[in-house]
Parts: sequence; structure tokens; C-alpha cells
Amino acid sequence: MLRRYTEAEFVQRFLQRDRGLTWDISVETRVSEILRSVREDGDAVVCEYAGMFDGVSDLRERGLAVDPDAIARGPEQIPGDLIEAMRLAIANLRSFHRREVYGSWWDTREDGSIVGQKVLPMKRAGIYVPGGRAAYPSSLLMGAVPAQVAGVEELVVCSPPGPDGEVNPLILAAAALLGVEKVFRIGGAQAIAAMAFGTETVPAADIICGPGNIYVTEAKRLVYGVVEIDSLAGPSELAVIADDSADSCTVAADLVAQAEHDPEAGVFLFTGDADLFAEVSAEVENQAKNTEREEIARAALENESAAVVGPEDHLWELINRQAPEHLSIRMRDSAEKLTKVRNVGAVFIGPLTAVAFGDYTAGVNHVLPTAGTARFGSALGVESFLKRTNILHMSKEGFAQLAHPTELFARAEGLAAHADSIAIRRDEEC
Repeated sequence: MLRRYTEAEFVQRFLQRDRGLTWDISVETRVSEILRSVREDGDAVVCEYAGMFDGVSDLRERGLAVDPDAIARGPEQIPGDLIEAMRLAIANLRSFHRREVYGSWWDTREDGSIVGQKVLPMKRAGIYVPGGRAAYPSSLLMGAVPAQVAGVEELVVCSPPGPDGEVNPLILAAAALLGVEKVFRIGGAQAIAAMAFGTETVPAADIICGPGNIYVTEAKRLVYGVVEIDSLAGPSELAVIADDSADSCTVAADLVAQAEHDPEAGVFLFTGDADLFAEVSAEVENQAKNTEREEIARAALENESAAVVGPEDHLWELINRQAPEHLSIRMRDSAEKLTKVRNVGAVFIGPLTAVAFGDYTAGVNHVLPTAGTARFGSALGVESFLKRTNILHMSKEGFAQLAHPTELFARAEGLAAHADSIAIRRDEEC
């Protein structure tokens, strides 16, 4: 099930293909129509789409917005130990993200000129939380906490209603614990459109974050520029690099756990020990049989998994070229191996560090770059919700020093009015 590849085969199979999201023109066309219709017709067409896609025909009567009292009662519908787990996750996320906070700065140069940046949070963030028949409250926590730590004034949450027309109680409970008051019964591309453009009921956001299916992802791609987005999330990925000190059982457990996310989830093992590969492969086969989502896990393991056995320096080169979303280091002196890591979304070090801790409670954000975008992308964090404004105040001495070279630049680029705007000030012709 965990197929072994040579280095060359791995490069050809997994690194030389188009690792970005491949757009289906029919999906793009359909999503474009949804965006246009929501922009033009607002709440009415959003309710129509709820009937078409979610099977909820009475959303107009029910209302798009969840009653704040229903949100407040959310925790009452959830087992107390799960509520405490959510509280723990929120506390750890806040502690982690507070370390990312930075503020405005100013610097006075020797000539008296002042340069700086004013750093402010965005006013409103939209968070999409997948739902319907399943619920992912962790997605709400991961999007909301860094936004709140950044100082975002208002959070708008959209999640598809279930067959009963209601947002899943787990999501309402998470919203209540976070102090989120605006939750809407809207899913799919129409939810992204509502948060991007605004409707009579849903206020327009400045940034939209949160994962979703191909229609949600395509909608985010198309509204980028109208609003900021966090990323275009593809299938999840885990690479494990391990030596002969690693426990094959727990290595396999992380691989199977990753595989149960999605039939297209990427699952990869890199090792210099052929015996460990054989042991992990057998464990993966055995553990996959016993998981509740066996069909999904098997599809991922059969179609999107690979193992490479080779020299350690070659393995690190492959990993950094691949730029996986998650990397688990299971080696002697694992922490020292961080010097080898360049292109990874999140790193998990040592035998006790199950990747699932990062998914839920440890406080590191699980919204990470996928599909090789860790080469340039980063985890969702406080900075994602901040905007920077550059500030400049020229002193007389600073003006005198920069006037001539600035004019030279402007005239070299054929922008005479730019140069004249300096000359006028220098010659005091106005």
C-alpha cells in the first residue's frame, strides 16, 4: 500500500507534475455565475442556492442569520469535556499567536526626516467553516483566534446548514466560546460571495479565510482582489523523515491519520533504513484496516503515497523541493535537524508529537500552505489580518539630499511631472 519509489521516480511522479490546483473550466463557469448572481441579487438568491445545494427550502423564512441566543446556547448542547477541550485549544492558540503581534514603528533619520509604518488590523474578517452533515469547529478556532489577537473588530462566520436547516451545534458552541455573534446559515461558493460583496444581511469582509471544497476554493480565487484571502487550500499532506530509531507503529499512525482526511491527501515516508520502510508499510496496511474511514484512507494511500529510501542529504533535498504542508521528524536528535528544514508549512518533532496535536489543541495554527506553496507561503497568523501603511515626512535637509537623485530617476523613466513636482518645491515656484 505504501509504495517505494526511487529518487528519480519520486521526482517524476510527485515533483514534476502540476502541484497547484487544477481548475476545471466548468467549475469556474458555475462559480462565476454564483458570484455574479449573489452580487446582484443578494439574500434572495443565497436562499435559492440553499434549496438547490443544501436541500433547505425554507431559509428565507428561517433567516440567514443564526439568532444570537441560539449561539449563546451552543455550549449547552455539547458534552462538557468537549467544551473544555475547545477552551484549552482556544487558550493555547491565543498564547501562541500573541507571540506574533507587532506594532507601528517610527525612525528619525540623521537629516530629521521620519520614516515608519502604521500597523492596523483589518476591520472585518469572514471565516468559512465547512459543515452540513459534518462539523469542523477547529476550522473556526484556527481562523478566529489570530484575527481576534490581531484586533479585528468583527468576525462574520458562514457555515452550511444541515438537513434540518441549522448550523451544526459544534460550530455554534465554538462561536459562543470565541464570543462570535454573527453566524450565517450559508455554505458553498454563495457564502464566499456573500462575505466578499456583502448582501442585505451579510456584511462584506476585508479578508476571507477557511477551507472548503473545490467550489469554495474556486470562489476564493475569483474574489481575490475584491477581498484578501488566506490561501487556496489543496489536499492535505504529511511527510515523515525517519531513521532506525523511529517507532514504526507511531510513524504509521500519523500516516494513516493524514490519509483519512481526503482520498487525495498526500502521505510520504523518507528514510535511510529499508527495514524501517518495510515495518512501516506493514503497519500502515494493518492500521488502515481498522480505521473508521478506511475507504478514504485506502484511496489516499494507494494513489497519493510514496516512500523513498536513500541517503539523508538526498532526502532533505527532496523534502525541501516538495515543500509539504506537514513534516514529522522522527530521528535521533530530531530538534537539531531543524537546520535542514527550509520549505515546510509546519514541523512536528519527536516521537510524542502526533500531527493531530497541531490539528486541534497544541496552539499552532493548522491553516497551512499546501501543494508546494510552502516555498513562499506561511501558516495563517496574526500578520494575515494586519495591514501596513508606509509613512514618510521629509525634513528640509532630507529634501535637499534626495531632490536631485529623485529628479534623475523620474526623468530617466520618462515621468517629467514627477521630476517637476520636486523642482517646483526646490525652486519655490508655487
